[in-house]
Amino acid sequence: MITPEILTITILDILFFLFGSIGFVIAVKIVLFYDASATTHRQYTLEKQSYLSATIIKFLLLFKTLSFLFFIYTLNKLSNFLPGAMCAAGVVNALKIGTPLLLLKILNLYIFAFWIVLHNEDLEYEKQPYLKVKFLFYIFAYFLLLSEIVLELNYFYLLDSSSVVDCCGSIFSTTDGSYMAYLLSLDFSYQLGAFYLLFVVMVFFYLLKNRYLFALANLLFVIVSLITLISFFGTYIYELPTHHCPFCLLQSDYNYIGYFLYLFLFLGTFNGISLGLLAFEKERQKKKYISALIFNTLYLLCVSYFPLAYYIKNGMWL
Repeated sequence: MITPEILTITILDILFFLFGSIGFVIAVKIVLFYDASATTHRQYTLEKQSYLSATIIKFLLLFKTLSFLFFIYTLNKLSNFLPGAMCAAGVVNALKIGTPLLLLKILNLYIFAFWIVLHNEDLEYEKQPYLKVKFLFYIFAYFLLLSEIVLELNYFYLLDSSSVVDCCGSIFSTTDGSYMAYLLSLDFSYQLGAFYLLFVVMVFFYLLKNRYLFALANLLFVIVSLITLISFFGTYIYELPTHHCPFCLLQSDYNYIGYFLYLFLFLGTFNGISLGLLAFEKERQKKKYISALIFNTLYLLCVSYFPLAYYIKNGMWL
């Protein structure tokens, strides 16, 4: 399949690979040979290259993170060309590598965004204490970037417009014996209890100012939030107990509410998790705490609104 969206993603991936590889080569040199106490010509050259490379990497990972939205948009557009697909869920499920690609992209959202935070934190100090650390971390991130590019290009290359795919109703069915069916069949009270309890625990660790446990609570919160969104909250947004698709939330029929929910959840949990990975200066640490709580609270209030509004309107639960 060749569409303007796929062609755009292909061109972007080639550019990401080229600039990412430049950054990778310089990052390896810095990790191996950089010595802040040295006064050699090599050290002087590496210092100049470190600034250039870090700038390239920062904007590369920034655009790569933002391109995730275009990837989701492309999947939704492709659902118009694949028989049986009603939304991006059918397109993802069209190939076996679709789900691993999506999961890798979500993981990379957090990895790439954290590198940018690490870089910005490093620039706050004159001696740049995280310089070698951030380039070593980029070497790891580069291989994730490379894996994503290879999977993505392979996925679009193998996508066949003549293949009949499952709709989201079949993919998120409670009767097909899959892991997703098992999760959807669990008692809602346990899932909702874990969801709200984790939020309370998160607030508790904030009051204790224990950044490691706060980060762990955020990591668990994002996992439980996605599960409860698919199994419970999403059905109230659709007002249909059998509709569990996390992609239809991105459609205009539901006022693109999914974009707001996912953005709140990402910003909240990312700020929370980053606190456990990096020792921020006191004032910036405080801002991270507050940002995590604000966005996680916004997510919780948004998803909680729909079942409550449904009950007030209809006098019963789904």
